Amino acid sequence: MVDVIVTTAGGIEEDIIKCMEPTYMGDFKLSGKELRKKGLNRIGNLIVPNNNYCKFEDWMRPLIDKMHNEQEARWKENALMYAKSVEANENGGGGVDIEHKSCYFTPSEFITRMGKEINNEESVLYWAYKNDIPIFCPALTDGSVGDMIYFHSYKRPGFVLDIARDIRNINDLAVHSHATGQIIIGGGLVKHHTCNANLMRNGANYSVYINTGHEFDGSDGGASPDEAISWGKIRINAEPVKVCADATIVFPFIVSQTFAQDVEAWQKETADCVCWLADEAV
Repeated sequence: MVDVIVTTAGGIEEDIIKCMEPTYMGDFKLSGKELRKKGLNRIGNLIVPNNNYCKFEDWMRPLIDKMHNEQEARWKENALMYAKSVEANENGGGGVDIEHKSCYFTPSEFITRMGKEINNEESVLYWAYKNDIPIFCPALTDGSVGDMIYFHSYKRPGFVLDIARDIRNINDLAVHSHATGQIIIGGGLVKHHTCNANLMRNGANYSVYINTGHEFDGSDGGASPDEAISWGKIRINAEPVKVCADATIVFPFIVSQTFAQDVEAWQKETADCVCWLADEAV
């Protein structure tokens, strides 16, 4: 049912942190000054203790170091293959065919690795890893993960995430799809990144927005589906829907009455469904 997930840096880190320590219910009106004194961070009406992020840092630090080692190993492997090719050319034997391998991890590969390493069934990242579902996060550094990469850069410079390869990956997934549907919860970067990938194929076939934004506030979340049609992000013959509501309330209802209502029946109905253009050509 799900081919791709797009989320924020907060969505990534909080998914991991919840596997380590709980987040607590608070109140929107709690004093920021008093919370700061107690080492508590407020996210809306949720409270996250500083200790949660300390445990996340303890978990992330060796993982980044390990992936940095793997990046350097890839560099050495590529350099060795290139040297052999040059040597063969100089000896008149013709170049050696080189299968170029990227030395750098993409943000989505980095996230997949996090899902693998956490190995916890409470994690969305874990289940995405288990089911080969890529999770794209174009602003992965905009949060605690970025803090960890920042700290690592002083201890050991040179670790790189390849965002250029990820934009090609998500756009190619859209372009090569027989049809696309997008359920977008909230707005901002996630909404625009998903819609923009569909622009590459002249728009999504099916779209559902769930957010509380309004056009007059100038936010991306407030932008209507009709605006996306003008850009070619949703097809002109599509019938998109925007649900103005709290997604934490309505999204479970939507899923329970559609995709999850009868999974076995859905599997039978879609057994011969063509997902990718390459499959259709065959």
